[in-house]
Amino acid sequence: MRIGVLAVQGAFAEHEQMLRALGAECFEIRQQADLSGPMDGLVLPGGESTVMGKLLRELGLFQPLWEKIESGLPVLATCAGLILLAEKISGEEGRHFGTLPVTVKRNAYGRQLGSFYTVAEMKQIGKVPMHFIRAPYVETVGSGVEVLAEVDGRIVAVRYQNQLGLSFHPEVSGDTSVHRYFLGMCTGVFGQ
Repeated sequence: MRIGVLAVQGAFAEHEQMLRALGAECFEIRQQADLSGPMDGLVLPGGESTVMGKLLRELGLFQPLWEKIESGLPVLATCAGLILLAEKISGEEGRHFGTLPVTVKRNAYGRQLGSFYTVAEMKQIGKVPMHFIRAPYVETVGSGVEVLAEVDGRIVAVRYQNQLGLSFHPEVSGDTSVHRYFLGMCTGVFGQ
């Protein structure tokens, strides 16, 4: 299984370590040429969503990745990655890929000091350690979006067809359950 990890900015290396530990082959996406080979899944990591969106467009990656997501390529999007996928960003006009029918609130828990850790139930997985770092959360979900986890009444994990969007950072916990679930999506074990 070959997973592409967007590596233009943000916390991509930790995702690669997790996926490799589970037996997946990873490659970094930094330029258009990196998209020439086969890909079974895509990771959009945490980082700074505005910077990532700008770089995606400048590097010519935006349109080909949007097309892959739209055509059904499984995607794991964490924190800033969730913002990249969201159809709407609360209080803002613009959007990035817009393939996930949710409204997200950016920096919803405040800045760095608003970061926190908890363990919560995630549907189809069980108890999951969740690290929230300048995290967004999902304010509203559209038709067909399954809410997988909530913390303090706020939606922090969703799935829509091939897209898994998380407010938190599963890659920093040492727990591979979320990445294992994502690889199951890529193989069709946890199908749409």
